This record gives sequence, structure tokens and C-alpha cells, in this order.
Amino acid sequence: MASPFTAATTLSCTSSSWLHGFVGPTNEISKFPDKRIPMLVLAQKKAKKTRKIILKEDVTDLGKKGQLVDVKAGFYRNFLLPTGKAQIVTPGLVKEMRMEEERIEAEKKRVKEEAQQLALIFETVGAFKVKRKGGKGRQIFGTVTAQDLVDIIKAQIQRDVDKRIVSLPDIRETGEYIAELKLHPEVTAQVRLNVYAN
Repeated sequence: MASPFTAATTLSCTSSSWLHGFVGPTNEISKFPDKRIPMLVLAQKKAKKTRKIILKEDVTDLGKKGQLVDVKAGFYRNFLLPTGKAQIVTPGLVKEMRMEEERIEAEKKRVKEEAQQLALIFETVGAFKVKRKGGKGRQIFGTVTAQDLVDIIKAQIQRDVDKRIVSLPDIRETGEYIAELKLHPEVTAQVRLNVYAN
């Protein structure tokens, strides 16, 4: 068993040689007994770890489905990934997103063009004739409804139209009226109706 004295001597030699490696020989330390060597310590901020992700569905206070966002790595790892609400962005995924956006834009353009062509057909057809049982003067029994117009369009030009897109004035007597069909958010067709009594 080593004596305590031997352990202390070893420790003192080791610390002396360790100090010698940084400062030089021990006698140089004794030359500057009162001077302090300033040491500069730089503190680094903890690096913020974020991830660029794409949302697979709408996330409150974060974004809509398909949107690219930056989130903290922990939020992605602990919430978005386990719930399947997001995916890390990769070059392949960005390419797929662009292709999907282009496909959606092309589809929107095609739908709008079809609506414009249909609007042109409606406006060139002329007036759609609506027959109603007549009353006193110009009065008719009942009113002309959106469903009546949809049925007439189907019969005359073989086009199916949803009655929810039809906007009609209140028609209670004979005469000519204008109905509007909202074929697309940006395309509205005006259709003339000629209401007469039989």
C-alpha cells in the first residue's frame, strides 16, 4: 500500500509538469508573482435548431396543407412527426410539390376555360322560353324557379346545370327576365328567359 506522502509527491510533480506545459519552466512563474494573466472566455449562444418541413394537413397557428414552413426541431420531432401532420423537405419532395402545383393550376385553367365556353353557349342561344298558366293581365300562376330553368336548359341544349348556381329574379308575371348562372368563381353567364302564358 502506498503511503499518503508518496501520493502527495506524485500529485505535486504531476501538477507541476502540467503547469510547466502551459506557462514554461517553474522558475518563470516566480518572476511574475503579483501579475494576473487575463483570460478571455467567449460564451456561445445555443444554436437554434430548425427544420424546413411541408405540412400534410392544416395545423392551427402554423399553416395550411402543402405549405413550406420552418419549425423548431423538437416541435417537429415530438408533435408533427408522430401525428403525421408534416414531413421533412427533401429535393425530391420539392420537385413533387412543384409538379402537383402545376397539375392543379392546369386543372383550374381547364375548368375556367370550360366555364367560359359554356357561358358563351348560354349567351348565344337566345332566350329560353318558359310557359306558365296565365292569370289576370300579365299574372301567371306560381313562380318560375331555378329548377324550372335547369330543366329547360337540359331539354334545349342537353347541358346539366346545378340549380344552386342559378340566380333568378322573382318572376310572377309574363315578360323577359335575366337569370345569372355562376359557372365558376370568375365566370358568370347571363341567360335570358322569355316567360309567357298559355
